[in-house]
Amino acid sequence: MSYSFEYIDIILLAMIAGFIFLRLRGILGKKTGFEDDINSSFPHEAPPSKPAVDLNANTFDENAKKEFVKGAMIAYETIITNFAKGKLKDIKSLLDKNVYQQFEQAIKDRDAKKFSSETTFIGINSAEVKEHQQNKNMLEVTVEFVSEIISCVKDKDNKVVSGDPEKIKKVLDTWKFSKDSRSSNPNWLLIDTQA
Repeated sequence: MSYSFEYIDIILLAMIAGFIFLRLRGILGKKTGFEDDINSSFPHEAPPSKPAVDLNANTFDENAKKEFVKGAMIAYETIITNFAKGKLKDIKSLLDKNVYQQFEQAIKDRDAKKFSSETTFIGINSAEVKEHQQNKNMLEVTVEFVSEIISCVKDKDNKVVSGDPEKIKKVLDTWKFSKDSRSSNPNWLLIDTQA
């Protein structure tokens, strides 16, 4: 009698192993003969880097504007939120040296007064290229942003000094971005802001 249980155990273990094998094959896949050659999927040398948006007087069409505005909107939100938090190191690569120094001084002034800034970025209602030009190798694009932001400044006692922590404010900003057309760096730098 004990021999019959050994056969049942072996059959049961074989069924479990077969089930596991079929599940793994279903999950991991199997060769079908239509696989791409791995070596031909990747170029052997990297293509030369090109700017994210090719801008010059002749090629800055509607598609280029749309692509530029997408990137500018991301930069706008990133710069606004990091400036409010006082995290300039996170956005240094997006700011021109002069703008960086202005932002740094504004944060130092705020910290010296022991003020804190609270900003909630709601969203961008519109972003529109107002002007684009090329001066020698420098490319410049001016973008007008209309956004909604909740913003306030509080003192060390947590009292509101300016703004309203519960009111959504519509903000109109005009920012100018610049890029050296010879640079391989895809980032545009913020060179001017007007509120």
